[in-house]
Amino acid sequence: MFKNIPIPLYPTHIELYELALEDYPDLNDFIQQLPCWCRSHWLWGKSFLEYIGRNKSLHTYDRFRNEVEKFLLWTFLEKKTPLDTLRKTDILEYADFCCKPHVNWIGTSNQERFKLKNSYFCVNQLWRPFKIQVVKSQSIKDIDKKKYRPSQQTLTSTFTAIIVFYNYLMGEEFCYGNPAQIAKKDCKHFIHDTQVKEIKRLSGLQWQYLLDTAVDMADDNPIYERNLFVVASLKTLFLRISELSERDNWSPVMGHFWQDEDENWWLKIFGKGRKLRDTTVPSDFLPFLQRYRLYRGLTGLPISGENNVLVEKIRGQGGMTARHLRRLVQDVFDQAYRRMKKLEGENKAVKLKQATTHWLRHTGASMEIERGRALKDLSEDLGHASMATTDTVYVQSENKKRAESGKKRKVD
Repeated sequence: MFKNIPIPLYPTHIELYELALEDYPDLNDFIQQLPCWCRSHWLWGKSFLEYIGRNKSLHTYDRFRNEVEKFLLWTFLEKKTPLDTLRKTDILEYADFCCKPHVNWIGTSNQERFKLKNSYFCVNQLWRPFKIQVVKSQSIKDIDKKKYRPSQQTLTSTFTAIIVFYNYLMGEEFCYGNPAQIAKKDCKHFIHDTQVKEIKRLSGLQWQYLLDTAVDMADDNPIYERNLFVVASLKTLFLRISELSERDNWSPVMGHFWQDEDENWWLKIFGKGRKLRDTTVPSDFLPFLQRYRLYRGLTGLPISGENNVLVEKIRGQGGMTARHLRRLVQDVFDQAYRRMKKLEGENKAVKLKQATTHWLRHTGASMEIERGRALKDLSEDLGHASMATTDTVYVQSENKKRAESGKKRKVD
């Protein structure tokens, strides 16, 4: 049934450790129909992902799973050649394939890999190894999959994962060379990028419309207090959506807000790379924290050791998932877009239609740079490993001067 169609090879991080092929009949049938070496390669991939899962974050596991899965599917279905016999030219051929995969390998939305049916994990037939980026304002029916091209960041992630995978296989003595390491230097798809980076952020006016809309929604109906708190937190505290969400190894609680001996407020965050950091909490944010807590029947400000979840579920107990939090923010984006379009016109409002939750982190950080905040302080609040990252991503002052001078050029 699935012999020549790509299917998911590995489940979620949690399910991987209890994976038994008899519980995954579609996957089992797929592997059984392939040459015998494919099963051993599938086991290599499983062993590698178990190693990644033990030593890296959930996000890193998902990223490596996606890339290893695509690579193995290509070796099984397209190249039909064992990993330990591939050479540099083969890896470059795979890079060509990644830049222009078959249309039936490309999806238009994130899909779970397996669905539980009658106590078995069955393949979700909507899942695809590659995903074409769909702009929020774009209809799926208008998508031309033949125009799929990976970004430079995606291509870099692909090579990084394959190189690490081969290094693991060499350490286990399954392979005796790393063709991906050699091939990366000769890959024609890599471009030396010196262009001006576009920061996905809102303008000051767009942010004001978004915040005013969130406040008005909460004033009109207290159920939207949660939406207001999330929007204000993402922008003002520079949070990723995952850092507000309930995760297997971390539950954000009100007690993670804390006050030092000088009465400065901080928020403890479990961030990217499984790193804890403390970010500063400005005085202007405290009224938003207070009104959200009062809506929930809590005292005005958090106390030490308080274990109430930070953003509670609408129904049931516990904190919200990242997916649910995105829906809350999207509700505000949609309302703000309609309001700004009516009052300011489509051109000024369109970014509110395109924006995602991560734009709020970029918006907050960029505004702080414009206000003259020290790069070192901002970098630590953002959780960047070095100031160079903050400088590269957010500092655009020189480019703004260049753009202003460029406007004065004449045609005649």
